[in-house]
Amino acid sequence: MSCEPVIRVRDLGKLYPIYATPKDRLKQALWRGRRRFFTPFWALRNVSFEVGRGESVGIVGRNGSGKTTLLQIIAGTLAPSEGEVRVRGRVAALLQLGSGFNPQFTGRENVLLNGSILGIPRAEMERKLGEIVEFAEIGEHIDQPVKTYSSGMYARLAFSVAISVEPDVLIVDEILSVGDVGFQQKCVARLRRLRDAGLTLLFVSHSPDAVRSTCQKALFLADGAPRAFGPAEQVVNAYLKYVRTQTNAEALARESKLGKAIPFRSDVPGRLRYGTGHVQLEEVELLDARGEPCRTFGFGDAVTIEARLRAEIDVEHVSVSFLVRDATGVDLLGTTSFDEGVKVPALGPGDRATLRFTFTNVLRKGSFGVCLAVHRVSRSDYCDNVLFDQVDGCAAFAVAANPARPIHYKFHVPVKVEVETSHG
Repeated sequence: MSCEPVIRVRDLGKLYPIYATPKDRLKQALWRGRRRFFTPFWALRNVSFEVGRGESVGIVGRNGSGKTTLLQIIAGTLAPSEGEVRVRGRVAALLQLGSGFNPQFTGRENVLLNGSILGIPRAEMERKLGEIVEFAEIGEHIDQPVKTYSSGMYARLAFSVAISVEPDVLIVDEILSVGDVGFQQKCVARLRRLRDAGLTLLFVSHSPDAVRSTCQKALFLADGAPRAFGPAEQVVNAYLKYVRTQTNAEALARESKLGKAIPFRSDVPGRLRYGTGHVQLEEVELLDARGEPCRTFGFGDAVTIEARLRAEIDVEHVSVSFLVRDATGVDLLGTTSFDEGVKVPALGPGDRATLRFTFTNVLRKGSFGVCLAVHRVSRSDYCDNVLFDQVDGCAAFAVAANPARPIHYKFHVPVKVEVETSHG
């Protein structure tokens, strides 16, 4: 395997001129750049990273952060204003619904057309057609004009064609979000297989779990500039912190009675911590059925997560939440005291509260992390939610294997099994 990067991005930037009036656009053309009659808007600026063969990189960021612009430049459908991009090998891109499809052509005709654009002989694409139709799950609709397709059918056929041409680089924007859940899961499974076989993947998704589970690395963009690049879980956590910090700042601006953010006083272990600090976690402990500290559980054991917190202001409607995350960063289970209908009494400065979440372990063998958060929320739509404190990875535990009760998937829930027989 070559050490040469498959994708190399250096100091990439994309500028769009914003004109106040059509006259300014004409003036700019007449002056030929000697004067500026527009306001520059940098959709991307100073973006640099490398991706090796077989690596998968998720790109995260809020709407308008430059994700799609970056993918378009790498795919070659948009020219950069500065910097350079080098891509080695065949590239297949799914940038928007129906891109590369002629709506008047049938699905079959579009499959053959896409193959010819990528330099694949017609005979080879015809041999692949059966597999493409089967994966896309569109059956006899393959001979209908694609303008009659639903958005889900469009997405399924586009993805199926893209993976069938055996690209060296696959670029996927949010197009998969229009498919049904079953097809999304099938796509993610296929992407993992292709990645293991050497495919280089660039993947944009608003689903943190999809990025964590599918991608090895991630790039976080904000306002067109890179904020973080590295291991997927770390970058996704940084992105979530950024989003929630912005949300909290907006909430504090609306509700002046909460006051300014308060620095965290206690040193709770964890990979990442953020929030306004008005109510703070002080200690986290994992307990067994006897109430003793425990770090290893078996299937069916009671697991208790104990959270102790302290208020810094007068506050009502406090809710504490927990989630359990597997080693790949996928959130598996959790809940909030608010959702469970458990009310935390009003707290004053210096008041403390202890909450315990107890559940039966149904997880398979492995290592798991716990995340805890303290919110202020009183409405079922969470419109008044304020995040006081969140600590990711504040506790960890292991689940031991039980030969008498094998667990084949991520977790097991009780299932009733009935058998009926008849003779003769």
